[in-house]
Amino acid sequence: MMTQKKTSLLTAGAVLLALVAMSAGLAAQEEGGGGEKHEKTALELFEATGKVGWLMVIVSVIGTTLTLQYAVSITREKLAPSDLAADLEALMAEGNYDEAIEVCDADGGYLATIVGDALRLRQAGYEHMIGALEQAAAEETFKVNARISYLSLLGNVAPLLGLLGTVTGMISSFQVIETLKSPTPGDLAKGVYESLVNTTMGLFIAIVFLVAYFVFKNKVQKMTLSINLQAVDLLKHLAPTDPHAK
Repeated sequence: MMTQKKTSLLTAGAVLLALVAMSAGLAAQEEGGGGEKHEKTALELFEATGKVGWLMVIVSVIGTTLTLQYAVSITREKLAPSDLAADLEALMAEGNYDEAIEVCDADGGYLATIVGDALRLRQAGYEHMIGALEQAAAEETFKVNARISYLSLLGNVAPLLGLLGTVTGMISSFQVIETLKSPTPGDLAKGVYESLVNTTMGLFIAIVFLVAYFVFKNKVQKMTLSINLQAVDLLKHLAPTDPHAK
């Protein structure tokens, strides 16, 4: 567990550096004009972002950590372990439904929860079991989608922070204009850098995490549908043999 956390932090740091470097490079290209130019480093451009830039760094670190965490935890084997499915199938084939419920309660995962809720209504009939399974599946799917929705939140917050940085950069530029009688373009450069780099970083971070969110969302939809069908298949031993039976 500790090794996994260290790896996640190192990867988050690497992605963060890539975000800053790419954002700074794009901003430098936008800012470049005619005449003699001083090539600013990525660190110099990032320093021009001010406090808003550090807020976007925090957003990047949180988003990268969540992305890595979801990539590890939201998998078919985590939600519906193959060993659990095999054990439940064997127990239900033998008619050990109470023991199967105990196994489900001990596991507490997606597949275990929906199968366990269904088995508790086995005395009420197969249709009631399937109804309980569908209700439990909807609740568990909502929980998984609620987890990955934080990526969408970060993806929508990032461009707002970029816009905030743009506004603060413009304020800085107008303050210079107000205090100097004859401001030169060089005097206004810091505010311009702040506006451009913040805007670029905010848009880039938003693109990355919104794409990650929709990738996970589609993955969750396909995975949960497959697990729901697997759960129904596990309950086939309780299905009525007579098609007209209730």
